[in-house]
Amino acid sequence: SDAVELPIKFTPQRPGFYHCQILLKSSSDVRLYEIECVVNTDYVEAELEFQTPAYQAVVQDIPISNLSRQDWELQAVLKGQGFYGPSLLNVRLSETALYPLMFKPIAKC
Repeated sequence: SDAVELPIKFTPQRPGFYHCQILLKSSSDVRLYEIECVVNTDYVEAELEFQTPAYQAVVQDIPISNLSRQDWELQAVLKGQGFYGPSLLNVRLSETALYPLMFKPIAKC
């Protein structure tokens, strides 16, 4: 086979978008390879605890950071009684948007 392995080691220091070009030349050929990588943060699990009297609302703003190179249109699906928030959230590239999660219980729970 005419295939040649080209091992590449990529060790990002932080999340983000990375772009690289590799130029290979010989006496009879020139090739340019472009590599793009998006590095996300490690999976993070979070827990929120809400305390409020019945019929009174409390809101927690949850930051959503977009480290990609395109705008995001996110759809939120809330499960559980008493939780409210927008069904859509737009986060522009390289920005952080706040998702306002509201808890408004109708009884002690």
